Amino acid sequence: MRRSISLILLAGLVGVAHAATPSAQDRPAPRDYPTKPVRIIVPQSPGASTDLTARLVAQGLNEAFRQPVIVDNRPGSSGIAGTELVARAAPDGYTLMVVASSFSINPALGRKLPYDSIRDFTTVTQLSKFPNMLAAHPSTPVKTLRDVISLAKAKPGQITYASAGVATGTHMTAELLKFMTGIDLLHVPYKGGGPSMTAAMGGQTQLVIGTSVGLLTYVRAGKLRAIAVTSAQRTEAAPDIPTFAESGVPNYEHEPWNGMFGPAGIPKPVLARVNSEVVRILHLPDVKKVFEIEAADVVGSTPEQFGAIVRAEIAKWTKVAKAAGIKAE
Repeated sequence: MRRSISLILLAGLVGVAHAATPSAQDRPAPRDYPTKPVRIIVPQSPGASTDLTARLVAQGLNEAFRQPVIVDNRPGSSGIAGTELVARAAPDGYTLMVVASSFSINPALGRKLPYDSIRDFTTVTQLSKFPNMLAAHPSTPVKTLRDVISLAKAKPGQITYASAGVATGTHMTAELLKFMTGIDLLHVPYKGGGPSMTAAMGGQTQLVIGTSVGLLTYVRAGKLRAIAVTSAQRTEAAPDIPTFAESGVPNYEHEPWNGMFGPAGIPKPVLARVNSEVVRILHLPDVKKVFEIEAADVVGSTPEQFGAIVRAEIAKWTKVAKAAGIKAE
């Protein structure tokens, strides 16, 4: 239903940073860019939130550029195959990518990637951000994150939580909590966010970590109890739910995101044009309305700001993955 509403709104619309190399900085922009179709690669299947975001942006760019802007879905290999296509593309602004924050987790897992996640890309802008949420089955005797931490310390390795799978963003959310508090939770991975939430509602696990928008429906229906959200600030979609930082874990912050990248070496004038148009599109009222339905916040950062986030997250997840012994399956 959520995706259907988003698609209806989308259909109704009318209207890290890897510093460029000196040669790219000096390279002049092609006259009247763009003069041919632009491709946005999405290394995920159609219908996912990242794909919806890409299509929303693509429609706005199509009108701004007066050229076709085509979304090209390339799922598989945890997004690596589609991402490699972008890394190998010509740095002329005609191949871009919209990808989820798993981009910053992949290099932390010991995978031998066919690209360098920092050196081989230009960050364009962070498009959106949205918190994950920790929730509990109503029978679990916890109401706050402090309760969870106390119970986990009293019963190390016995408190179970469901996630969308090994090394996914929801798994890493819990591992960051364990890393920062020293507690021991038992991970029960499922094949996707939907199955993990279903398992928690059925009492197969005591806790579940998922996206806030995914869990809120079940929380409001009384099938799960919200514990806390991972963002630095409370989410506007559920202002009554506290953050991890408020709830006993100072400085905890993790907000999954969708962002736009291109190959390394995009000329500065082209990068500036793409960035300015995308940021403008993100703040259009009808576009912001779609993100609100998805319980996401529009960002629209500079390339430099987004690049700093990507580098910091790669470093953070590398530490967490090493401490937890997490490797790619």
